[in-house]
Formats: sequence, structure tokens, C-alpha cells
Amino acid sequence: MSRRRHSGRHVHGILLLDKRQGVSSNLALQEVKRLFAANKAGHTGSLDPLATGLLPVCFGEATKISAMLLDDDKRYRVVIQLGVVTDTGDAEGKVLSTQLAPEFDRQRIDRCLAAFSGSIEQIPPMYSALKHQGKRLYELARAGQEVQRKPRRITIHKIDCLHYAGDLLTLDVTCSKGTYIRSLAEDIGRHLGCGASVRELRRTAVGGLDIAAAWTLTELQELDDERLLQCLQPIDQALTAWPKVILASDLAGKIVHGQKIVPPGQVSPGMVRIYTERGILGIGEIDRQGVLSPKRLFKI
Repeated sequence: MSRRRHSGRHVHGILLLDKRQGVSSNLALQEVKRLFAANKAGHTGSLDPLATGLLPVCFGEATKISAMLLDDDKRYRVVIQLGVVTDTGDAEGKVLSTQLAPEFDRQRIDRCLAAFSGSIEQIPPMYSALKHQGKRLYELARAGQEVQRKPRRITIHKIDCLHYAGDLLTLDVTCSKGTYIRSLAEDIGRHLGCGASVRELRRTAVGGLDIAAAWTLTELQELDDERLLQCLQPIDQALTAWPKVILASDLAGKIVHGQKIVPPGQVSPGMVRIYTERGILGIGEIDRQGVLSPKRLFKI
């Protein structure tokens, strides 16, 4: 159903969007931004057009934590096509080579996956948004150029085989920020000696946010305005792994004015959520001396 609204509405919170296949993350962002008539929005980590799944969209004051969601671990369900190599590392690219993939036994698959578990080095793909001498790598790749890329240290926290039959290998992967699943698929193909590329990719989690609570654009378009706003997660939903510090009004006033304080109770050093009796105030960091410094304050 179509909806006309004036632009520039103040909307705050996090929408868990289930991005559909075939659109860029930026286009998906613009679609929901128009739907909510929000004056400020940003997504928290691109998904390739081929990919579907969880794309957290931050509205208003929630954009202040976008970078923190970018740093969170991600979880994916990926279907890898063995025996097919493409220039992009996925099914949307030009096929460079094909071969009949051998029928591996499960032990061989498990040994291969074990080689990619833990802290590993990964070379970013040419078809990525990383820059080389001021130009995006994908721009150079489209111009037929290939440049040396430095390997980056990433962490594969978990990599499990969900299904293997014929030339299709389905994996459940939990990884650190900066991991390219297309590169992981290509590396697995090289390790098995048959080449590989991504056939399907779905992101199922970002930090503590899960695809189970996500909405598709079609579902959102069927909602009235009141129900639409109810789809938004509160800002602190993305920060539940951090300790909670509740401040009385006098200490909260100091934080609002940018002052450092010693919070009540025993809280370990690190990032924390700061609350007053009225709700979340912002986020801060406690140092080794137990002193709390404000980092981001919310105006909701």
C-alpha cells in the first residue's frame, strides 16, 4: 500500500530489516527511510545485492551507535557452489572456470573447515568497497585491473557444515567484522582443490540482533503508521552485552555536561550503558580507575 508523508520526521530506534535479494543495502535503506518518513537513517554494514537477511537500520539518535554495530560479530548461512569460480566470488559474477567437483567424504569436509576456524588471514576480494590509492577496488576490477591486497586478520568463531550433497556445501558461519564470505568460499574451494563461489548468502545475526525479529519491506508496507513505529527496537537493544549503570539526577547532570564521574557500584572497565530513572541517557566507558567518561549521549 502506498503512503504519502511529509519528510523530516524525528524517528528514533533500530529497524531489523530482512533485506531481499537483488537490491543494494543503500537502496534498501532509502526505501525504509521513505516509508518511515525519517529525517535521519543509516545501515550498519552492507550486504551484497545477491545476499538476503539481517540489515539493521538505525534511525535518528540510534545512528550514534552505527559504528558499534559495524564492529559486532556477524552470522551467515551460506551455500557454496563447489567447482565453479567467478570473477566476483559469487553467482552474479562472470564464470572463469568450471570443473566437476569430486565427491568428498564428510571427514574431508570437516578437516577443511577446521583449517578456517579461529584467527586466520584473509585477502579481501577485488570486488569490494575497500580503497586503493583513492579508488574503490570494485571500480578497478570493473576496469579489468587487479592490484595486490594486503591480507587482514579476521576470526571465524564458528564454521559448521549444515548440509553437503553433490556440489553444494551449506555452512553456518559466525565471524568477526571485516570477514568476506565470498573470499572464505573461494579459499575453501582452493583448499579442496576444486574452486568454489557463493551461490546463496543470508545474514542471520549481527551481534545480539537476530533475523527472527526482522521485517521484510513487504510486511512493513502493509502496516499503518502506529504499528510501523512499533516495529522499531529501542536503541539499547543492540547494547545488551554491555553492563548497565543507573545514575541519580546529580551524577547524570554531570555526564550531560561532559564531566567524568565515579559511578555507584562495582563495574568492570569497558563500555557501559548509562541510564537515569527516565530511561537510557547514553553510552560511556569506565577506565581502570573506575572513572566513567561519556562517549555518546542520546536526545530522545
